[in-house]
Amino acid sequence: MKEFIQTLKNIWSLKELRDKILFTLGIILVYRFASYISLPAINLAEVGDLLEHYKNQGGNKQGAGLLGLLSSFTGGAFSHASVMALGIMPYISASIIVQLMGMAIPYLQKLQKDGESGRNTLNQITRWLTIGVCLVQAPSYLTSITQLFLPYAQFQSAYYVEPNSVMFWLPSIVILVAGSVFAMWLGEKITDKGIGNGISILIMVGILSRLPEAFVQEMAVQNGKGGMGSIMILIEVLFWMLVVLLAVVLSVAVRKIPIQYVSRAQARGGVNRNLMQGARQWIPLKVNAAGVMPIIFAQALMFVPGLLTKFDESNTFLAGFKNVFSWQYNVLFALLIIIFSFFYTAITIPVNQMADDLKRNGGLVPKVRPGKETADYLDDILSKITLPGAIFLSIFAVLPAIVHGSFVQTDAFALFFGGTSLLIMVGVILDTVQQINTYLLNHQYDGLMQSKLSRTTGY
Repeated sequence: MKEFIQTLKNIWSLKELRDKILFTLGIILVYRFASYISLPAINLAEVGDLLEHYKNQGGNKQGAGLLGLLSSFTGGAFSHASVMALGIMPYISASIIVQLMGMAIPYLQKLQKDGESGRNTLNQITRWLTIGVCLVQAPSYLTSITQLFLPYAQFQSAYYVEPNSVMFWLPSIVILVAGSVFAMWLGEKITDKGIGNGISILIMVGILSRLPEAFVQEMAVQNGKGGMGSIMILIEVLFWMLVVLLAVVLSVAVRKIPIQYVSRAQARGGVNRNLMQGARQWIPLKVNAAGVMPIIFAQALMFVPGLLTKFDESNTFLAGFKNVFSWQYNVLFALLIIIFSFFYTAITIPVNQMADDLKRNGGLVPKVRPGKETADYLDDILSKITLPGAIFLSIFAVLPAIVHGSFVQTDAFALFFGGTSLLIMVGVILDTVQQINTYLLNHQYDGLMQSKLSRTTGY
């Protein structure tokens, strides 16, 4: 505890780091305040009553897929008709599109290799594409909330303007696009002048904002069962801490590939013993190189089986795909995550480029020839470690469905026992702590992270 307190003192004593942290907290406060501002045409009080009514009708389970994910990423703004309802997700979608298009479009490939100027151009392209994504998502969002309100006559007062009129749609679309662009700007400001990755921090804050409410709901349900309620809450908290620990392991686990760099003078000598005199380093290949992207892709596709129920509503097997806690949903969900883990790892880890860079800089993997053989060796190792990582990720993603009902009683709290939300929180916190640790190390202070964790992450 003394070391932790001393670390906090060290952080506060560094003016630059202190200013960055305070700036980040200020931006977060602005973002959270904006998420509670409703669209001008919507009565926020009526929205809250309708959502409670909708949950009581069982709509929360059917909407807990990608819509629930979007709502958690925006801290509830998505489900509360806020001006920040779209949040930062259009920017994330645009970034993914640019990244995938970079594989097929030579111009984007060239920008990726042009250093700082190329990255600036790619960022500008991503910003404009974000606006395009917003123009598609905003009408879809407005359609969803109008369909949610209209069936209930008692909630017609939720609209200040006729929901099918131009006076409702046009201003609402403009405001939603502006809100998403504002969130993107806030995230970039955190990255430039604050601490950590701004976009990721805003997502994490949105997720964390829903944790206290979910925990209070779980406590209320457990305490309503009698004397065992407090014991079950304690067991749930301990198990949740274990899940967080496993998420940390999944996020930082790497396979280190030893490499050796030989000076050009040694290489011209042609003597094998000189290879042992080179600098020895490592290539850290992450076990879960794809991060949370396979889960996001899989959740996006899980809408398709649910749509099939419209063609055969009497089919109980297909009906199971509409409930994120059913076994049908989660078996297919896990399989898609494993597939996307291999796909996303293959397109984001350029083993051929890594092998070429090693060869160009005089580096080699011991007992492996430079060039193609090195690329094949790295690809083989990556495939072997991706399989257990993908299986672990899929188990982690379906864990909320496993604990729901038999262990955790409420839907909201069960979703924190795995999946995208917890992985994002763990990943962002580790990255932010790493940046704070770097500042401290540069000023000869002890870092926030233990030396063992630093060795594991390869930093």
